[in-house]
Amino acid sequence: MSAKPISALEIARALIAFPSVTPADAGALPYVKTLLAEAGFAAEIVSFAAPGAPSIDNLYARFGREAPNFVFAGHTDVVPPGDVARWRFDPFSGAVADGQLWGRGACDMKGPLAAAIAAALRFVARGAFAGSISFLLTGDEEGPAVNGTVKLLEWARAQGERFDHCLLGEPTAATALGDTMKNGRRGSLTGRLTLLGKQGHVAYPKMADNPLHRLAAVLDALYEPALDAGTPAFERSNLEVIGVDVGNPATNVIPAEVRLVFNVRFNDRWTPETLSAEIERRVAAATRGAAYKLAFDPTNAVAFATPTGAFTELVQRAVEETTRRRPKLSTGGGTSDARFIKDYCPVVELGPIGATAHAVDEQIAIDELEALSRVYERTLELYFAASERG
Repeated sequence: MSAKPISALEIARALIAFPSVTPADAGALPYVKTLLAEAGFAAEIVSFAAPGAPSIDNLYARFGREAPNFVFAGHTDVVPPGDVARWRFDPFSGAVADGQLWGRGACDMKGPLAAAIAAALRFVARGAFAGSISFLLTGDEEGPAVNGTVKLLEWARAQGERFDHCLLGEPTAATALGDTMKNGRRGSLTGRLTLLGKQGHVAYPKMADNPLHRLAAVLDALYEPALDAGTPAFERSNLEVIGVDVGNPATNVIPAEVRLVFNVRFNDRWTPETLSAEIERRVAAATRGAAYKLAFDPTNAVAFATPTGAFTELVQRAVEETTRRRPKLSTGGGTSDARFIKDYCPVVELGPIGATAHAVDEQIAIDELEALSRVYERTLELYFAASERG
């Protein structure tokens, strides 16, 4: 066991100091492995590779061999800092000022990961408990997510590992720690539509076919009517066109094609297949026989919701007892690695305010960081007390 308790702040500052911009690890996972191994966790770093995607280091660590196995999941990779000159402090310095911890990953999600590690170290240092605590960490959450959590889960299952419940520390709070936790996520589908025409001189439009004339009708069809009105667990699905391009720098040329890119964040009313079919139907009706090409990017992000029940109630109770706030359940926002974990065990997400995630001067309040660690520790206390009661 570690001789001296280590705070969430100390761990977070150490993690931020590793410039682990996807796919680089830069020493972050070996640091976590050493920290956990010194506390009695069996820890292993495993790497995965695939054609066309970078090789990624991942970590699995477990304390104990008995069930139930409670898992903290997360990632040590971060997005690029951008123009470093715009930051108040070096983004990889882990600076502390004005009651805040500053740096890339402070809230997404090296800070929450540090809070979970500190909580687990305090908990296991108390002595025996009935069950196991694991960490499932990737270096590929901010990247293509090909050689990260999805493969680490497969690898763990092949080793005979089984998971009972998981808590993922992505930023979830809206305005205050504990006001929101996520028990599901929407799916994500990206489409690429090309309206085909015939290039020609703007002075002779009868000799050309301007596909821009069909753009308004296509946009109307994509947006109206709404894809759905929402479902009991989800808000309505949302389609956004995020790019329109004709590739035409000339002012006297009718373009040959118009290219659109759009993304849909969809609820459990749809699967990628049924949603693709609905969009294809709308485009076909709007173009009225004119030529087009429509393709969809591969997606591993489908909508899911962890049913409310004993586990969601337990985490809500831990938050309420620690912060005096009862978190509301949400399935909004973007995607996360919870979309992979839900195939192995129930998963919820609970983390800090994410207002500065991916932004210049990313930061987390030190009080919030330490309070989050206490929430995680209280979650472990309630969880294993419940398992002992059967």
